[in-house]
Amino acid sequence: MTHSNDPAKTPQAAASSRSLGVAVVDPIPIYRDGLSTLVQRTPGMHWAGYASNPHAALQLAEQTHPDVIVIDTGLDPHGHLTKMLMSADPALLVIMLLRETHRTPRFLSSALSLGAHAVVPRSAEGRRMVDAIRRAYLDRRYIDPALVPLAVPPSRSSSRGADTAQGRQPRMPLSRREYQVLQLVAEGLENAAIAKILYLSVETVRTHVKSILRKLSARDRTHAVTIAFRAGILITQPEDAPEHASGQATPGLADNRTR
Repeated sequence: MTHSNDPAKTPQAAASSRSLGVAVVDPIPIYRDGLSTLVQRTPGMHWAGYASNPHAALQLAEQTHPDVIVIDTGLDPHGHLTKMLMSADPALLVIMLLRETHRTPRFLSSALSLGAHAVVPRSAEGRRMVDAIRRAYLDRRYIDPALVPLAVPPSRSSSRGADTAQGRQPRMPLSRREYQVLQLVAEGLENAAIAKILYLSVETVRTHVKSILRKLSARDRTHAVTIAFRAGILITQPEDAPEHASGQATPGLADNRTR
């Protein structure tokens, strides 16, 4: 006979009986290395890899299917990457690493409304990061205690202002694959190189480029990139990112999750 109160059926028991694959999207190598070490030393977690920019993050998610992906807000200030990752995998848990420049009630509210499951200061200590991953996985929502004061419900007047601000969030007119292609175009790559990176045919890349030009009402590739940066579809690399940051998506240990 099966009992409905069987402890093995609880979310807590399920989380403790399997290893969570954790990946990070961050431009700083030493931060990625630190999180990798932290995850690999934590029972119940394994390293799923890293990406240093948004298009590599989409590749990483496709290749390794992590349970949790930690994203630097400097690489996703408008939530475009978060929405694309979650649309491809609704079960994916997204944790935002909040930069100091983004530490405002408006940004926190926007990040959560756009789909982030948890928000943690980028300066958080290791044990707080581990706790955030575990708590967010169990509850599907977590705000670091240091950020709770920013999450106080706004007054009616300030709420209207927040709604207006969120309404000004840049719209994403491109598909997930078009977004990746445009980022690589912005890096100066030609169609053949883009096809090799994304494992597509050159003709498919050419079709995506034509669609991008049409959707952005752009005359050519350069004009499309200019429009995308002005509209907030593409972002400039964070100031503290290495000058020659790689777009590599690096898988970690073999994915052993079950869903």
